Amino acid sequence: MPREQIMEGSREGNRSRRGERMSKSSSTNSTPLILDIDDFKGDFSFDALFGNLVNELLPSFQEDDADAADGHGTIGISDVLPNGSLRIPSDAGKSAQGLSMPLFPEVDALLALFKDSCKELIELRTQIDARLNNLKKEVSVQDSKHRKTLAELEKGVDGLFGSFARLDSRISSVGQTAAKIGDHLQSADAQRETASQTIDLIKYLMEFNSSPGDLMELSPLFSDDSRVAEAASIAQKLRSFAEEDVGRKGIGAPSATGTATASRGLEVAVANLQDYCNELENRLLARFDAASQRRELSTMAECAKILSQFNRGSSAMQHYVATRPMFIDVEIMNADTRLVIGDQGSQASPNNVARGLSSLYKEITDTVRKESATITAVFPSPNEVMSILVQRVLEQRVTALLDKLLQKPSLVHPPPMEDGGLLMYLRMLAVAYEKSQELAKDLHTVGCGDLDVEGLTESLFAAHKEEYPELERASLRQLFKAKIEELRAEGQVPESSGSGTIGRSKGASIASSHQQISVTVVTEFVRWNEEAISRCSLLSSQPAILASNVKAVFTCLLDQVSQYITEGLERAREGLTEAAALRERFVLGTSVSRRVAAAAASAAEAAAAAGESSFKSFMVAVQRCASSVAIVQQYFANNISRLLLPVDGAHASSLEEMATAMSNAEAAAYKGLQQCIDTVMAEVERLLSAEQKATDYRSPDDGIAPDHRPTNACIRVVAYLSRVLDAAYTALEGQNKQAFLTEVGNRLHKLLLNHWQKYTFNPSGGLRLKRDITEYGEYVRSFNTPSVDERFELLGIMANVFIVAPESLSSLFEGTPSIRKDAQRFIQLRDDYKSAKLAAKLSSLWPSSS
Repeated sequence: MPREQIMEGSREGNRSRRGERMSKSSSTNSTPLILDIDDFKGDFSFDALFGNLVNELLPSFQEDDADAADGHGTIGISDVLPNGSLRIPSDAGKSAQGLSMPLFPEVDALLALFKDSCKELIELRTQIDARLNNLKKEVSVQDSKHRKTLAELEKGVDGLFGSFARLDSRISSVGQTAAKIGDHLQSADAQRETASQTIDLIKYLMEFNSSPGDLMELSPLFSDDSRVAEAASIAQKLRSFAEEDVGRKGIGAPSATGTATASRGLEVAVANLQDYCNELENRLLARFDAASQRRELSTMAECAKILSQFNRGSSAMQHYVATRPMFIDVEIMNADTRLVIGDQGSQASPNNVARGLSSLYKEITDTVRKESATITAVFPSPNEVMSILVQRVLEQRVTALLDKLLQKPSLVHPPPMEDGGLLMYLRMLAVAYEKSQELAKDLHTVGCGDLDVEGLTESLFAAHKEEYPELERASLRQLFKAKIEELRAEGQVPESSGSGTIGRSKGASIASSHQQISVTVVTEFVRWNEEAISRCSLLSSQPAILASNVKAVFTCLLDQVSQYITEGLERAREGLTEAAALRERFVLGTSVSRRVAAAAASAAEAAAAAGESSFKSFMVAVQRCASSVAIVQQYFANNISRLLLPVDGAHASSLEEMATAMSNAEAAAYKGLQQCIDTVMAEVERLLSAEQKATDYRSPDDGIAPDHRPTNACIRVVAYLSRVLDAAYTALEGQNKQAFLTEVGNRLHKLLLNHWQKYTFNPSGGLRLKRDITEYGEYVRSFNTPSVDERFELLGIMANVFIVAPESLSSLFEGTPSIRKDAQRFIQLRDDYKSAKLAAKLSSLWPSSS
């Protein structure tokens, strides 16, 4: 029953009892009110207690109150007097005279009730205090007893712990004694067992010691197939003991006949045991083979476990591996060859070989994985068997295929390019090596015991890798030779039958154009080298070896590019040389007929055209040469440099070799550029000689306004230079371009000075000359060479000597004394030099120059 229901029932009971008491009190009015202590237990509420006390009186009071409200109307609270009577309003005083009725008729009864209750409460408090004092005394007495009992219990527990400690010590002592006794008993049992086994071994040894070759009188143990494992173990123990005894007897010198007899007896036992072990091993191998054919793994495992007692089971391991079909089936080996190399007589390509090796090596890996499952289930030491199996795969199956695939070529008589040359062998070698390394990794993943499969695979290619660097270089030389022969064959043009005609120069020009340097060819050289470097990275295991091989291969590229571009520049120079020879051939003397002179002029024009064509061809060659060198340098930076860094000095040495290799091409280019300048200057000189007229600078004073245009010779020269040097602007860059244009400007300046020494100038001619100098100066300003610009500016200043009056010459060069010497040479070209007696005047003005 819930606690709330219990409390509520208790309250109801209290109310009923209190009601009974109140009824008695109201009837007698003299009996004191009695309160129960239970009224104050549980959830005590003063309001509930007060209500229970007055509930018997309030109902009658409430009824009277209601009747009074019905008879007299509503009475407010403010109308109640302190003594309990009602205040009657003044207008109702007359009707209510003589009426003094109290509001609570039971007030007196309630006051008596409250007084009695207070007395009872005081009595109850007194009783409670007395009971509390008694309880405190009882608790104190009980607490003393309890403390005394706890002290006695602690003493008892301490004694009990002491007893337990003594018991534990005794038990430990007894246990140690029992362990010692057990050890002695175990040792005695082991000695007894050993003695028993020794007796049995001696008995068996005596059986084997009976007579040589007699194995018929042996115990049933050695012929019972169900006890083969036990027989093998005992035979091995007897054999080991007998061989050890024979060996010990053989070391020391026998001193008694009995010892020799014992030795001979054990030797007989050793021989018989050897025969028995061989026979037992053969019998187990035969059973193992039969079980292997039936795929009875449990029987195979049983035989393998027994055979492991004979030479650690090596015979069973070797026998199992040797009987695998992939090692004894000839058809499998022939299928390997057909899969990789193809049919006999066909030319295998590296791509086909790569696909064939991938397929074959995947098949080998799958086969080894299947064998691994069988080996793990059968042999006690599967790792050793896997090591033997993988070694046999690499040394027999893979080696047989590599011997057919990689036939080392001769360096003296290499295979022709029609058959692929040395490059075919190198590509096959790279493919076979890469795929074999992948096979080694796959086999290592499958499991190969303690075998160094990567090292074993590496050893298969040891003979090929010894001569690899030289074969790589020989292959590059073979490819270069074949390419040069191909280019020469393409560039062969039949020479013209005429000799000493311009047709020959045209033929030379055409031939040189067909043999021009090609950037595509140099790119092909680089591609060969890049392929060779990739093989070096694959076949060179050590960084030092790799750096050495890479350096040697890159040196081949340097030699090839150097030879190719040098020969190309030399061929381009031949055109310049032939053009120069043509110019020299048509230089005529002064006393020739007009017809001969006209023919010579026509031939000179043709020679000039050949020179201009050769100039442009050489500039194209120089441009392609520079592009080729840039390709090689970029290739070195991207592919070669990082491979040389592991070896000290290799990088710097290769840079030096690259500079040395390109020096030959630079020398040829320098000579050719000098010839280009000579060609240009020769043509300028020819144009000046042919176009310049004496009247250009000495026009008559006929009253006609002077011509301020450049002379025809100047216009022709500037047009020619603009046309020809445009090729130089395109071909040359940087300092090479600056040096070339500077040299052209200086040579042009010198040539013009010498050319103008042939003419005399009057003032109008001086103006014409100054116009020519301005035209030349504006053109050479495009060279962006300050030194050349300065020279032509000084030429313009010196041209003033033809314009000013004689008396003004002394002040003309006061600010530029450095050109005074050249100015004196110009002054001598004035048409009034003698008439104005300028020599004497200049001598007096500039005495140091006379």
